[in-house]
Amino acid sequence: MFDDDVRREIERVAKARGWGAAQLLAVAEVESGGQPFATINGRREPLIRWEGHYFDKRLSGEKRTRARKAGLADPKAGAVKNPNSQAARWKIFEQAAAIDRTAAIESMSYGIGQVMGAHWKWLGYHSAEDLLLDARNGVYGQVRLMANFIEKSGLASALARRDWAAFAKVYNGPAYAKHRYDQKMAAAYQRYAKLPPLPQTAPEPVQKPVDAPKPDAAQSPAETANGAPAPAQESKRGILAKVLVALGIGTGSAGAAKLSQSEANQLAAFMIFMGIVAGAGILIFVIRRKK
Repeated sequence: MFDDDVRREIERVAKARGWGAAQLLAVAEVESGGQPFATINGRREPLIRWEGHYFDKRLSGEKRTRARKAGLADPKAGAVKNPNSQAARWKIFEQAAAIDRTAAIESMSYGIGQVMGAHWKWLGYHSAEDLLLDARNGVYGQVRLMANFIEKSGLASALARRDWAAFAKVYNGPAYAKHRYDQKMAAAYQRYAKLPPLPQTAPEPVQKPVDAPKPDAAQSPAETANGAPAPAQESKRGILAKVLVALGIGTGSAGAAKLSQSEANQLAAFMIFMGIVAGAGILIFVIRRKK
């Protein structure tokens, strides 16, 4: 069975198409043997299968002669054997591409779904090279290529019904029963259908902000915005001392004589109040003298 990472990529494609994940996983496992890629020269590559008769059909003249002489092409299907190792198969591709790259791309089946490169135009790719790029674009690209083939072949409904015989007859050809493709897909489906859902790869949960306690009206903040300790509130006596210094009465430094806006407002209110008191006292004194 596929590991969770591969399974998640296959399920992404299934969800995007509105298909059952277990159905698509079953097809992918049977077609790939549960192996999504091979490591070739340090790079993850899709599994491939070389079809020498496809290559032979797409060549002519001197190119066909070269390919046949190199053992890369033959008019008979299956005459050109595939090596067991994927590295050797990719080597065949490189040799064939040196003769005709487009024909070489068209003569291989790719990835989890083993889709032939010859279908590139039918599947809506702009070129054979584009299909190859999709096949080499990780598990997701391989499964997308397979899904394109399923959709284009009209097999989505058979997949949804889990009609494995109808599906395999088109996907794998008339000899599907001989190789028991339908039975293998049915068994794989049962295994995947019983698995619990994969854990969601959700973004980190947003932490709910904690409301800061509201300070009492009589309190001052312990520090300013930049972290420095806040100055303590000054007593009324401290303000009066500054006023005396500002008026030249009393002692203190020049810096201590500077009044803040709040202190200036308090001083103004005090002076107005004293003016009113003084005026009232003078008025009372005048009235009593007249009596």
